[in-house]
Amino acid sequence: MARKTPGLNTSSMSDISFLLLAFFLMVSNINSDMGLARKLPPPLPENVEPPEVRERNIFVVMVNKDDRLLFNTEYGRIEDLKDRAKEFLGNPNNDIHMPEKQATEIPLLGTYEVSKGVISLRNDRGTSYDMYLQVQNELTAAINEMRNELATTRFGKRYTDLNEEQSKAIDQAIPMAISEAEPTKIGGK
Repeated sequence: MARKTPGLNTSSMSDISFLLLAFFLMVSNINSDMGLARKLPPPLPENVEPPEVRERNIFVVMVNKDDRLLFNTEYGRIEDLKDRAKEFLGNPNNDIHMPEKQATEIPLLGTYEVSKGVISLRNDRGTSYDMYLQVQNELTAAINEMRNELATTRFGKRYTDLNEEQSKAIDQAIPMAISEAEPTKIGGK
């Protein structure tokens, strides 16, 4: 007669494995938030015409299929985009070829000269995703730097450290004015 080999009781092992799996699923962080954080404006009512934007209030940024940048009809480098966008939106010298400003009453800030400037971004269908993201990052950085400068001047804190009411006032003074057109064919080189 054959001898019985003793076995191990593994039923508790499966319970422990399941508990470990459940624990790691609950405490681990799966980073799935990718993309660009943009809040779209509300749609205009059907009977309202969109406001006309004067040419001097538009800073055109185009990216062609070769990932070359064009700022208002002149070629530029990605490293210069943030400074050019800040200069355009801020219009520090009230240049008549740069955007107009409108005196606006803003809670916590008083009367503030809000730029009517809009950055118009156009991409070619052949633009690389990397270049598209670099351009978006530079434009966002320009607006964020302007907001930080104003927040530091007015409230003595960085924009990210402001309370909700203060950040709303800064957002109203320096809006995220980036308009993006549908990708089209833009001339190369």
